[in-house]
Amino acid sequence: MQRSFSSRPAPVRLLGYLLFSMLLLLPLRADAIDLDTARRQGLAGETDSGLLARPPQAGDEARPLITTVNAQRKTEYTRIATQNGITADVVGRMMFEKLYPTLPSGTWVRIDGEWSKK
Repeated sequence: MQRSFSSRPAPVRLLGYLLFSMLLLLPLRADAIDLDTARRQGLAGETDSGLLARPPQAGDEARPLITTVNAQRKTEYTRIATQNGITADVVGRMMFEKLYPTLPSGTWVRIDGEWSKK
């Protein structure tokens, strides 16, 4: 008997939703800077809240990308949180924990309010 995705335990569903939300990291327009490029150039960094932020001394080139991706992430985190009876903040922190190991060395990260390069 095959189980549907929605009948799986909440942690399995949550992981699936987190992985799906990573798809929101894709570039939005062909002429816009993409997230990987922004990270490589030090224009966008990941925070332990699961959101993007502008690292120290970064320019404004990635500000529209950061704003758009954060809005998408917040919407997805809220949806997942509601379905699992947890807060969006918890979902965001879980997302960061899953994302962190995949970030390339040199990526700016902000953990507990402190910026550093991975």
